[in-house]
Amino acid sequence: MKNNMQNLFLKYIEENGLIRESDRILAAVSGGIDSMVMADLLLKSGYLSGVAHCNFGLRGKESDGDEEMVRKYASKHSIPFFSIRFNTKEYARKKGISIEMAARELRYDWFDKIRTKYCYDRIAVAHNLNDNIETLLLNLIRGTGIAGLSGMKPSAGFIIRPLLFATRLSIHEYCIENEIIYREDSTNTDTRFTRNKIRHKVLPAMKEINPSIESTLNETAERLGGVNDIISVFIAEARGLLFRERDRNIIVNIRMLEPYRNNKAVMFELFRPFGMTGSLLKDFQKVISGRTGGQLFTGTHRLLKNRNEIVITQNPTEDDRTFTIASVAGLKRSPLIESLKAVSIKKEFKINPDPEMAYLDRQKIVFPVIIRKWRSGDFFYPFGMNQKKKLSDYFIDKKLSRLQKEEIYIMESDGKIVWIIGERIDNRFRITKTTKKILLIKAKRN
Repeated sequence: MKNNMQNLFLKYIEENGLIRESDRILAAVSGGIDSMVMADLLLKSGYLSGVAHCNFGLRGKESDGDEEMVRKYASKHSIPFFSIRFNTKEYARKKGISIEMAARELRYDWFDKIRTKYCYDRIAVAHNLNDNIETLLLNLIRGTGIAGLSGMKPSAGFIIRPLLFATRLSIHEYCIENEIIYREDSTNTDTRFTRNKIRHKVLPAMKEINPSIESTLNETAERLGGVNDIISVFIAEARGLLFRERDRNIIVNIRMLEPYRNNKAVMFELFRPFGMTGSLLKDFQKVISGRTGGQLFTGTHRLLKNRNEIVITQNPTEDDRTFTIASVAGLKRSPLIESLKAVSIKKEFKINPDPEMAYLDRQKIVFPVIIRKWRSGDFFYPFGMNQKKKLSDYFIDKKLSRLQKEEIYIMESDGKIVWIIGERIDNRFRITKTTKKILLIKAKRN
């Protein structure tokens, strides 16, 4: 097994072009059996140039023990060692993602920083054949496109997976024969985690039906990977014809989309980058065939029917929608303001009727000023009028489309609307005979 595993390892690297002779390889080593075997094989092959370890702080002293063991391994073989500790739970909470996804984002971002800073050519991770088929089954259970059934690739960018050919059993046998030390993650046997349930319950049951299930599923994933490559080319070409950018949005011509509308697989792949899921496709079809103004929200985007188009916009965050400004100087730097001048009024002063210009009585403006998207129920006193008017009614009178209304921001002072930016000021903040100083503000064009 010793020589056989080493030969298979080198053969897999050569067949997939994973490592060049001059490459410096940074190995991601957790301390588990897979990564310790990978490190050993890389070391014996003359490829190991550095070891990187992430302590995610999820298992207390057990995590610290993993880090210490990997540190000693690197020191024993005089290999540069890099380590980092993450507050993974806090990161996951802030980002609103799972612990598993948080750990993935954190480690790959850090690996790439180490690679760049210390001039490594490749980052080796220890995914094996069983990891690959578990991922395939996990994606199948959750629902996925063809890409999710294609399995992991031997390489992706700077990431290489030189152990992807090996089963977990062959790795275990090599570990015993070569007396490789490793640490067992106590959570690996916890079947409350879906991946562990697949590993310890689903796959053994499948193996009773087909003793060669591992190689069968792996071959299936490879074939589907080839099919996915073909589909990816087709989808990329179709997106190039159907999608175009306008005002930071993606526009899809419904008439040009017509040939694909009844093909759920194609529709899913076309709109997958915008958070489309299989369960949302039926609702999306209703939006396409429905009236103007129909919309669908995915986890990341809004898809809106506007006459003969589908307009795709990113879901806004609160930070995108609200700006709190503490001073005149801060207002001048606002992303929605082109220019601002504080001017003392003179007899010969003239007002430019341009709606992008606002002439406001400085003494009536109370800071902090809020710039935000308009909301249902907002009202103001239109310039020249002494009666209030709902903004929604004002927009109807102006015959603004839904998209135009959604781009409207208002300036608010002391709970009162000062200016519908780029449209009309509030009569309460107009210049009067008693005005001494004015704020002359120009809105930034979209």
